Amino acid sequence: MLKGEVCPIAKLETILLATDGSDYSEGAVREAIRFANKCTSRLFVISVVETNPELAIYAPDVVEKIEKQTFETLKRIKERAEGKGITCEIISHSGESPHKYIVEEAERLNADIIIMGRRGRRGLMKLMMGSVTALVIGHAPCKVFVVPRAGELKCERILVATDGSEYSEKAVREAISIAKRCGSSIVAISVEHRESELQRAKDNVRHIRDFADKEGVEAETFAITGTPYESIVTTAQVKNADLIVIGRHGRTGLRKLLLGSVAERVIALAHCSVLVLT
Repeated sequence: MLKGEVCPIAKLETILLATDGSDYSEGAVREAIRFANKCTSRLFVISVVETNPELAIYAPDVVEKIEKQTFETLKRIKERAEGKGITCEIISHSGESPHKYIVEEAERLNADIIIMGRRGRRGLMKLMMGSVTALVIGHAPCKVFVVPRAGELKCERILVATDGSEYSEKAVREAISIAKRCGSSIVAISVEHRESELQRAKDNVRHIRDFADKEGVEAETFAITGTPYESIVTTAQVKNADLIVIGRHGRTGLRKLLLGSVAERVIALAHCSVLVLT
């Protein structure tokens, strides 16, 4: 999993794994258990049965069946974790708006990170990620680690994307911290739409290189023009990055309910896991 078998993220004491029991969640389950093992973290696993008052009234047997299946899924994950010597607790909720339960539990537990899959049971178009994942990221009080089904963090090469915003600055610091802990390198990219804005991208990556040099981390930088999410995803694939670190919002400062379109599309299309700084 991790280069040098070290915990890649500092102060990772409490992990909240959100799963719906689908195959899409398997990557998140696997990585959460590995993180908890390497970081000696407490692991909490939450699953939310999405239901509504009408369903509970007119089809209580259906709700009961789903809740039972959910509990069995949680119990199996708990057994997997405890088999690795990890302290694991399971949490189950039923109701509307699953993301609210996940965010509330993250706040209650003072979680350091939420780990979840990119998509859920519904299976979505490739240009979209699961609505629950998007809403959790939009409201989360902590970092969110989004793992595709086959995602595996090897901590060999980390790509960080920046537009110079406050959230991007957090992403830069996190990426360099991870690289330093793992003894790996980073690829830094800043993308502007127009040639007239390219100097800003150059200034962004120069700042990253200076910071990386100060921390003793090797950095390869790219300041380019193009469509940001396409450039980020393509560069991550070409450079064989196994992690992308990105901020929740960019310079536009969107409302908290919405995720910036660049981050959302990067998460949806990336071949690797994405760590979102909130």
